[in-house]
Amino acid sequence: MGLFIESEKTIKCDLNDLYPRCITMLDGISLDQLRAFIAAVDEGSFSAAGRKLYRVQSAVSGWIGGLEGQLGVVLFDRTTRFPKLTPEGVQLLADARGVVAGVDAMKARAKLMAGGLEAELSVVIDVFFPTVTISAAAKAFAERFPLTPLRLFVEGLGAAYQPLLDERCSLGILASLPIEFPSLVGERLGDVPLVMVAAPSHPLAKLHGRIPERELVKHVQLVLTDRSDLLVGRDYGVFSTSTWRLADLSTKYAFLKDGVGWGSMPCHMVESDIAEGKLVRLDFRSDFALTMSTFYRASAPPGPAGRWLVDYLKALFGAAPSRR
Repeated sequence: MGLFIESEKTIKCDLNDLYPRCITMLDGISLDQLRAFIAAVDEGSFSAAGRKLYRVQSAVSGWIGGLEGQLGVVLFDRTTRFPKLTPEGVQLLADARGVVAGVDAMKARAKLMAGGLEAELSVVIDVFFPTVTISAAAKAFAERFPLTPLRLFVEGLGAAYQPLLDERCSLGILASLPIEFPSLVGERLGDVPLVMVAAPSHPLAKLHGRIPERELVKHVQLVLTDRSDLLVGRDYGVFSTSTWRLADLSTKYAFLKDGVGWGSMPCHMVESDIAEGKLVRLDFRSDFALTMSTFYRASAPPGPAGRWLVDYLKALFGAAPSRR
């Protein structure tokens, strides 16, 4: 046991002594060395790598030799006609590719940023907005702006406005609320129709014809609650005196299908359930819709990527078939 402890102390001391020296060695690695290493592997020889990099073979050999000296490992076996990667070289090749790719991406992103393109686009989306539309827009955005990360947040009611007002997001795809937001600019996209539904086993589903309000108040209405303080004391579309308030739309959807209560849902989310008889559309007054718009702060209008996304959504959402 005493020998083991002593050996452990000796190893620690050796590592501590070597650490600063190792860091100094690695700090001297250049992109030319890494590119020469990668080119030699891809092209199969130092001379071919030189032709690819528009350098003489001796320069490539010098870069690779210097890289081996700084890393402290041999990357190529030179005893054969063509250089062959050593086991250490195989393991370090992926690291070299990662470093070069990262630097190239950084340079490309910086060039785009210098031209005014956003470094990142953060968007908050209303939970009622069709997911299929967002998915299509995000896919097209990734193809158009591959170096601009897209961050998406999903919220409902006033909580969807909060990230925009707090400047955590630069763009919002939100349902209009009966509240004025002087600091925000809105551009209309279109409407998302809502329908009142209940499970086939629910008492309201068994009623025929137009359902009077006096029948609705007898049953639990499932209501989406606001996770912000913007709509405190305000209720919209609430008819029953007995309500269950749920924090997310997916839970409300599950509860509706299970017959826990009745309530409104976006038409695009339940139309297949209605067609298959898993939910019943309640005949109560007339259906209503949520007006969807893109919002952004007047002091921070969209840059090129944000502007493209807004225009794309206008065209895509406007061209979509009726969801009624």
